[in-house]
Amino acid sequence: MKVKRFFAPDMRQAIRLVREAQGPDAVILSNRKVDGGIEIISAIDYDESLLAGAGAASSRPASPSPQAEPVPEEPAEAVAPASRPQVDWSQDPAIVAMQEEIRQMRGLLENQLAHLAWGERQRQQPFRTEVMRRLSRMELDGDLVERLSAPAVHARDEDHAMRLALSELSARLPVSEQQLMDQGGVVALVGSTGVGKTTSVAKIAARFVLRHGQRHVALVTTDSYRIGAHEQLMTYGRLLGIPVQVASNDRELRTTLDSLADKRLVLIDTAGMSQRDLRLSEQFSTLEDVGVPISTLLVLSATAHASVLQETVRAFSGVPLDGAILTKLDEAASLGGALSVLLRKQLPLMFVTDGQRVPEDMHPARATDVVQRAAQLAEGGEAPPESMMAERFGGIRTDVHV
Repeated sequence: MKVKRFFAPDMRQAIRLVREAQGPDAVILSNRKVDGGIEIISAIDYDESLLAGAGAASSRPASPSPQAEPVPEEPAEAVAPASRPQVDWSQDPAIVAMQEEIRQMRGLLENQLAHLAWGERQRQQPFRTEVMRRLSRMELDGDLVERLSAPAVHARDEDHAMRLALSELSARLPVSEQQLMDQGGVVALVGSTGVGKTTSVAKIAARFVLRHGQRHVALVTTDSYRIGAHEQLMTYGRLLGIPVQVASNDRELRTTLDSLADKRLVLIDTAGMSQRDLRLSEQFSTLEDVGVPISTLLVLSATAHASVLQETVRAFSGVPLDGAILTKLDEAASLGGALSVLLRKQLPLMFVTDGQRVPEDMHPARATDVVQRAAQLAEGGEAPPESMMAERFGGIRTDVHV
């Protein structure tokens, strides 16, 4: 057996040195990282039985032998083991590099196939792919775009195809049938900071006052976190001529609601909290432990990103949500993200707001109006690039594991 040690900057070059010096039959005995690169100890004329015998003989007293032991070309730092060492090839830098190259090549191949599939789809279903392009401009979810564009294959032209898709979106959009303005009840508005909860409370109260009179409405605030948090609601109460009370915990809220039992509508303005605020559980327990049925409306801002809206709905689902209010439509550049979240969570939309005027800028949610507004906002946007359309709809991409 001839043993030799090699040094190289990386594993690939080290293996090449071994093959050049000892041929393809060389056996790697060990490898390790050293300063400046990789050290490999390899051997040729490798005989496992000879090494095993040598290992057994090393445990017995040495006896003189007339024959000289073979001398390796370069002494190894350690005695070769009795059996071939187990090498973790998955951590081998050369193999890791090869895996990364395969991932990149597969990604390029899938990208090319997606472009081909999207091009073929455009040729076979021109109306549907145009609708998919326009729905994507609305920033709707990809799976939702697929479902909404399906009726377009039966369309007469592109405009007819788009009308079919928007009609399908209107039919799918959950809208609350609860007649809050007629039935009343105890209603709490929850949501993140700055989405317009207090203004929405004032708008609902003002609409109810115009329909039923001042003596049937009362406002309650549970916001004891912010300095001066009550002042805005107190101002609205004075302007509308309706009472405003403060409850900082579940006991006070229960007492307050008992005192307002003669009111047809009691609106509760809760503290605005981030969807990641640890105090959310306290707010939920306050609403749940009063012993009075409370309808809960989640206030969402149309200007928020879809991922933020989705996280908000998930966080505030700690209490049963009876509906949603979508605010700031006048400030939004797109409504597709908000509509996608409402559809995915099947959260019924009750009101929309599009300004600060009380109560003129709050409207009962109508699916066709909201969808039409979303489509109008998208008309001024940029068309999605073909590369994005091919990636989203040219085929199903899978994670690569090599």
